[in-house]
Amino acid sequence: MPASTIDEVLTRLEEIIADGIREASRTGFFAALYYKVTSRVKDGIARSEFEDGARMERLDVLFANRYLEALDQWQKGLPVTGSWKTALDAANRSSCLVLQHLLLGVNAHINLDLGIATVETVRERGIGLPVIHKDFDAINAIIGSLTYEVMQEIDRVSPLLSLIGLHSANTESLLVQFSISNARDGAWCFAEDLAGRTGDDYNECIATRDKDITKLAGALIHSRGFIRLTLWVIHLFEWKSPVRIIRVLNDYKKRFMKAREIR
Repeated sequence: MPASTIDEVLTRLEEIIADGIREASRTGFFAALYYKVTSRVKDGIARSEFEDGARMERLDVLFANRYLEALDQWQKGLPVTGSWKTALDAANRSSCLVLQHLLLGVNAHINLDLGIATVETVRERGIGLPVIHKDFDAINAIIGSLTYEVMQEIDRVSPLLSLIGLHSANTESLLVQFSISNARDGAWCFAEDLAGRTGDDYNECIATRDKDITKLAGALIHSRGFIRLTLWVIHLFEWKSPVRIIRVLNDYKKRFMKAREIR
């Protein structure tokens, strides 16, 4: 059954993280990252950081359910969107960096799912898309506040990751140039396009978007030239145990719960 509250989303994510640790599965990487963001959104709702807390929770739940359903369908061998299939299939690729695994999930979830969940939210509420724009943008601040912490964790498990910076001038490499804030801007533009469509036109718009995002996913995995050699060197020194990596990425849960107990 789909989650109906943000607490249910967090419980599902905890289960995925636990499964990832038990099965040594890289699917636990993105779930650990997602737990951070969802926990912070929940805290933001409690602190009245959004214009409409109830609406934000509904958006968060609709958004999360797309990921939860994609993972469940993929694990059962059932069809999923192309962008999620590429991201989840990569969990079986030991050659991908931890950063690549995380960005593949971000790519599918923000570039495709977020726009859809946003449109579904405003249609449920019977409001225009612009009404939710401010709260939509507020998520950027939340993600931004977590970015430094997440990068510290990734640097811990991938100590030579900073070598990617040597290729900062490579504008052809999506892995180098990928920006979460740009992805969210693109998600809003997609939502604006999708909001004016219905029926087959609505579904076709999603299918077309998914094809484009699937191509981006492929670009996140496959690199050419000198950057490919750099990624090989980074991977050589990166932690190889999915269990150890998940536990580092999931450390936020312990600190978040402790902070809530103190407050």
